[in-house]
Amino acid sequence: MTSIRIVSFGYGHGTPPVAEFTYDLRAQLRNPFHDENLKNLTGLDQPVYDHVLNTPGAERWAFNAVALALGLIEDTAPAEVVIAWGCVGGRHRSVGLARRSHEILTAAGHTVMIEHRDVDKPLLPAGVHSR
Repeated sequence: MTSIRIVSFGYGHGTPPVAEFTYDLRAQLRNPFHDENLKNLTGLDQPVYDHVLNTPGAERWAFNAVALALGLIEDTAPAEVVIAWGCVGGRHRSVGLARRSHEILTAAGHTVMIEHRDVDKPLLPAGVHSR
């Protein structure tokens, strides 16, 4: 049986994890970092999660990532499939999309591990918040 693992990370905190599918959100979706009310929160906090998911295209990203991963599992049955979501700091957008893809997969009956690699790291300076 294939295991599914989802990882959120920040490009500003090191090399992306090894994954079958890596999604770069640095130039995608509204960045909660630029909202003073959300900046110091993370995608684990409901206001940030809602902000990310209410961005046009966010749901499509999550559903398409899940569909692609499930297609790989159906076609090749690998031992593990890793979906990696990356943004600049790994605290907001990547965490939100990782959470959403986890929710979709678990609602469909899959057992999924989720890891937020950089969610507890400090905020990066404002100047690095572009690709």
